[in-house]
Amino acid sequence: MGSRPSGYVIFTPQGRLSFTLCAEGRSPAMSIEEKAQLLQSMIAYTGTYRLENDRWITKVDVAWNPEWVGTEQTRYFCINGNELKVNTPWRVMPNWPEKGLTRSIVRFVRCS
Repeated sequence: MGSRPSGYVIFTPQGRLSFTLCAEGRSPAMSIEEKAQLLQSMIAYTGTYRLENDRWITKVDVAWNPEWVGTEQTRYFCINGNELKVNTPWRVMPNWPEKGLTRSIVRFVRCS
């Protein structure tokens, strides 16, 4: 996703999460192939979440990749001031399975 991806994670008090992350440098697509390639440079899902110590677990009900629907996605987090640091477990990511096991580390800054 590069060193400066963009996105949001939104937690509601009712227990719903929305997560969107896009790679840096994305451009509008012209061809069908380019449009399909854009799916490799984004992650988007929503569902209900629960907190367990330093983890949030999302039961995914809608996702950019149908493989995630019905799964539970675990993320490890740490909050420091206005910054949320998120680590994924090691896993094979559907966007780039050829890379094998990968792990994402993302930092979010609170919006006012």
